[in-house]
Amino acid sequence: MVEKDRSSFVKKTYLLIMLPKFYQTHLRSQLSTAKYLLLQILITVLQSIKKVSLEALSNALPIPITFESRRKRLQRFLSLPNLSIKKIWFPIVTAWLSTYFEPQKIIYLAIDRTNWGCINLFMVSVIWDKRSFPIYFELLSKMGSSNLDEQKTILSEVLPLFNT
Repeated sequence: MVEKDRSSFVKKTYLLIMLPKFYQTHLRSQLSTAKYLLLQILITVLQSIKKVSLEALSNALPIPITFESRRKRLQRFLSLPNLSIKKIWFPIVTAWLSTYFEPQKIIYLAIDRTNWGCINLFMVSVIWDKRSFPIYFELLSKMGSSNLDEQKTILSEVLPLFNT
């Protein structure tokens, strides 16, 4: 096994503070300390290597175990039941909405369907300060446009976030 020099990563540990405070608070409540730390390291690695593949992440992960063990650890981590949109992302979106939007103020949502090759993605975003912030997505099981029933189903997942 070839030993890798990970000192450049260790010198950049200040980057681990990149998550806003309310993200950190919620993530700490959902994950154990070890899993929370792994998530922070994973975010930093993603930002530095700019590739989203299990092999690239496993290769860059600064944990002193074999490549195969790092890959398996990432697979187990990414398949945690707590890492779901509803358990992790929705509470963060709710906190964001209550912080930056006044009650009774109109909030604009954008829905968009796009496809990349054989991946058909439906996205719901909040329009804020002339920008679109994705808050929910779903992979559609078919190719082509979404119909009204699919749009209603997906929006029914998101609309409860705005009732608070």
